[in-house]
Amino acid sequence: MSAPFRFAICNEIFQQTPFSEVCAQAHEIGYSGLELAPNTLAEDATRLSPEQRRELGTQISDAGLEFVGLHWLLVSPPGLHITVADESTHKRSWEYVHRAIDLCADLAGRKPAENGVIVFGSPKQRSTTRGMNPRQALDSLTHELAHAAGHAEANSVTLLLEAIPARDTDVVNTLADAVAVVRQIGSPAVQTMFDVHNAADETDTHSDLVRRYITHIRHIHVNEADGKEPGKGAYDFESLLGTLSELNYSGWVSVEAFDFSRNPHEIAAGALARLRSAAPSLTSV
Repeated sequence: MSAPFRFAICNEIFQQTPFSEVCAQAHEIGYSGLELAPNTLAEDATRLSPEQRRELGTQISDAGLEFVGLHWLLVSPPGLHITVADESTHKRSWEYVHRAIDLCADLAGRKPAENGVIVFGSPKQRSTTRGMNPRQALDSLTHELAHAAGHAEANSVTLLLEAIPARDTDVVNTLADAVAVVRQIGSPAVQTMFDVHNAADETDTHSDLVRRYITHIRHIHVNEADGKEPGKGAYDFESLLGTLSELNYSGWVSVEAFDFSRNPHEIAAGALARLRSAAPSLTSV
């Protein structure tokens, strides 16, 4: 029998709400995990002091939540780009990634076995630029992820290469693309994840994709196809969650939405209600 789903939410949905209140609201609504966008913490969150990191981690745990990981990794500080030909930008960007691995482990409390995930989405910061074609960009990304794998593994952090459709980037558009990189690197610290909204270029059903690549999927982002939160569209969450249950998926199912025009509490509560309705026999822990 599958374990109950672990439902989390991404903190940027709450916008300017003070961090301690974000944690309190997420727990009160019924989530058990919190995923963080580093740019909501500071322009360069990897420069936060040890004391600031401990305080954030304490606020999460004191609210009864678990730290899940980081996403929207490369939005800030400005100028980051991980597949650029310019050597100084390339070096600065990957140094930031390595610092983000340490930040992730610190926010998780440096547990022995699992210190969270880092989702590599950030399409603009990995798309090709002048001096780099898509093949070269992919080779560069693969090389640097392989180099970061040892650092991530030593810190019990998992790097997740996210597939993002061609409307947003020209580097890694499908789960097959992402898994090819994961298999080439061959490290347990480099895997992939599945995002409903970013599966626009896929031709198979989402359930079929998850079944095919489940051995490499370590995280799930749920939203509607248009980017709104679950419950604001017609996406078949029953099929997706049913497949995950069938496969004994034990990772996080995390709400990530891109429409912040309404009350954050309303967005978060409505999303969780929709997910629970899609899996009535499996409640969040």
